[in-house]
Amino acid sequence: MGFPIEPPIEPMLSKAAAELPEGDGWLFEPKWDGFRAIVFRDRDRVYLQSRDLKPLDRYFPELQPAFLASFPARCVVDGEIVIAGEHGLDFEALQMRLHPAASRVAKLAAETPASFVAFDLLAEGDADLRARPQSDRRARLERALAGARAPVHLTPCTRERPLADEWFHRFEGAGLDGVIANRLVAPRALRLAGSAPPRRRDLVVHDGGETPDRAGARTAARERSGVAPVAGVGRRPRGRDSDAGRVQPLEPR
Repeated sequence: MGFPIEPPIEPMLSKAAAELPEGDGWLFEPKWDGFRAIVFRDRDRVYLQSRDLKPLDRYFPELQPAFLASFPARCVVDGEIVIAGEHGLDFEALQMRLHPAASRVAKLAAETPASFVAFDLLAEGDADLRARPQSDRRARLERALAGARAPVHLTPCTRERPLADEWFHRFEGAGLDGVIANRLVAPRALRLAGSAPPRRRDLVVHDGGETPDRAGARTAARERSGVAPVAGVGRRPRGRDSDAGRVQPLEPR
């Protein structure tokens, strides 16, 4: 039958934003310090695509069983591959995975296994959801991953700007590159990423309109501040926020 959407597909573009947007109608999420990845699943077939449209499967073999265990039978999920170290998310450990020798990749997969943080559901079953509002896609993502277990996680989210601002200032150096803001009524949308010198962490705004992700250079300083690594594990709505509004530790595996 094939994947719900055939790969490769363009991720969303990141552009600069000076501050978190004011007013209602926004959904805020952490921005993770990892490898952007889109997961395509059709029953027992899984394809892992990088931000630059290349296959990633061979570099993260430990994730395929997790996708088969946690994702719907046919879906396309956008997210971030991360590796949790003792002092935060370890981007250097991710870079070490890009090795030509399968034996080396297998050794690293056993020693420093990766996790996947999901933040968008682009398709489910035969339904292409990219034209649906962010609020609908988020609700469907929460339902789709209601039974997910580590190493698959659902990214935290909140509609409350003060909580998003707390994330931005509290978790520097622990694995957050910044904060993403999504318009709840927008379809799969423009990612507007910005740095805030001298902190160099990103503010990201999803503001409507689909564009390729060509820029995407990492801007976060990788200080190791000793703050615990973080990841979202919430799954069901609670009032105005998802359970994922509580940022929880992501322990080294």
